[in-house]
Amino acid sequence: MYESAAQNKKIINRLSFIGIIGNFVLSAFKFFSGIYGKSGAMISDAVHSMSDVIATFIAFIGVKLAQQSADPEHPYGHERFECVATFLLGLILGGTGIKIGWGAVKTIFSGDYSHIPVPTFLPLIAAVVSIISKEAMFQYTMYYAKKLDSEAFKADAWHHRSDAFSSAGSFLGIGAAKLGFPVMDSIASLVICVFILKLAVEIILDSLKKMLDTSCGKEFEEEISDLILKKPGVMGIDLLNTRMFGNKVYVDVEISVDRNSTLLIAHKIAEDVHDAIENNFPSVKHVMVHVNPDGE
Repeated sequence: MYESAAQNKKIINRLSFIGIIGNFVLSAFKFFSGIYGKSGAMISDAVHSMSDVIATFIAFIGVKLAQQSADPEHPYGHERFECVATFLLGLILGGTGIKIGWGAVKTIFSGDYSHIPVPTFLPLIAAVVSIISKEAMFQYTMYYAKKLDSEAFKADAWHHRSDAFSSAGSFLGIGAAKLGFPVMDSIASLVICVFILKLAVEIILDSLKKMLDTSCGKEFEEEISDLILKKPGVMGIDLLNTRMFGNKVYVDVEISVDRNSTLLIAHKIAEDVHDAIENNFPSVKHVMVHVNPDGE
């Protein structure tokens, strides 16, 4: 257990370091390319990348807090800190998208495109570098986020993927602007905004779902029911409730057993059910089993 916790800590630190340093360097390169390459779309893309630095830092703090052990004031643990971090990531992403979109809309509807400069080749090069590097960061972060079962780092991974999409939009818009359609640079910024806002809404809704004790769903509960009913001594299930608590699951179940069973036998059956659920469903943190006599 100790080795696993130490290994997870190393992974978290490595993910955070790579995310923060990688995004900082990339955003600096994009800002330089956008300013000196005369591309509003690339500057918008750079703002998006800079938000990734903040996003990764928040994910790091959220996961660290969520991994704290339970204490007298928080007997159920701290998993919801990760939901809060994920929610903040969504808000940052949404705010970034709105800022980018508003600037693009003002330019597009101004009707005067003569003042829009034609980008150089530098922003195109920056867009290609961004697409490749951000997709690599997505794959890397998502791989370890699944290993950690971390919603915050999964959200951070999708943040990387959204940046790759936005860079692809920048590439197309900048390319069209160089072909004689300068307004396409602003339209590319607007496309980036749409991608960002869509992802932000999905992340916010998912984090809220996990903070509101939402059920784990019919399919998950059916799998648990099938497992319970296979245990010797269980005659039926009177009640089964599941709820998300951060990235963990809590299960409350009432089973019926032979009314003539002794207390020791009934307790053993309940204990078997409890252990079977926790051993077969790694995401389950706690199981409460209540025993009812059959026929009631």
